[in-house]
Amino acid sequence: MAEPPVCIPDAKVALSTASVYPESTATAFEIAARLGYDGVEVMVWTDPVSQDIEALRRLSDYHQIPILAVHAPCLLITQRVWSTDPWVKLQRAQAAAEKLGATTVVVHPPFRWQRQYARDFVTGIWRMANETDVRFAVENMYPWRYRDREMLAYAPDWDVTKEDYRHFTIDLSHASTARSDAMHMVDRMADRLGHVHLADGKGSAKDEHLVPGRGSQPCAELLERLALTGFDGHVVIEVNTRRAMSGAEREADLAEALAFTRLHLASAAKVPRP
Repeated sequence: MAEPPVCIPDAKVALSTASVYPESTATAFEIAARLGYDGVEVMVWTDPVSQDIEALRRLSDYHQIPILAVHAPCLLITQRVWSTDPWVKLQRAQAAAEKLGATTVVVHPPFRWQRQYARDFVTGIWRMANETDVRFAVENMYPWRYRDREMLAYAPDWDVTKEDYRHFTIDLSHASTARSDAMHMVDRMADRLGHVHLADGKGSAKDEHLVPGRGSQPCAELLERLALTGFDGHVVIEVNTRRAMSGAEREADLAEALAFTRLHLASAAKVPRP
């Protein structure tokens, strides 16, 4: 009896520019093109190129690698990037995505000390989502831990499934740090799961972003489910390569992550017997 055909879903595999840190945004485009990624997700941070739409367009055109997503500047180190007003940051991220042809803006829930922003966040994200075809995919985070202490740093909550958003991003490294069940979270996201940050973790209090397959997270299981359910969002490799001893070692890690992802996205399709 013939084996069923291999089914490759429509999901594209992108490289987050954060995955080459401390190398530059430009280096991420070069590596993504050389390794055969389908595109990049631009992490907007302190690198001036990541903030410059025309510079990003030139990199995309030169390397023939599309920009599939824009990660809004939500980190502590990017509090002054694209304004200190968090809504202006999101408006600029939306404009960048629209001009660059990206389909998704990734955004973190607010920090708890951003009280007005946090108070209006859910309704504000809905309002912005209604004004564009770009997906605002809100990303799961985690409690901050130090020894025996735990701080709830995000509002309304680090577990974004407790709120009503149109689209979610699941980050498996964040799920690991939160010590939450990633697949149960995916179940709660259901058809509102619009974006994936693929990285592994071992449950450390630190956000590890390991190469998929090097930790305890259900990376393979998630990818196989995405394939079987016809996921049409993007799978973004967002790993930490800061400890790489050379450019070659960094590229080897990113090539391994891509191979792992493509392998598990390819699933045996169930076809009816004649």
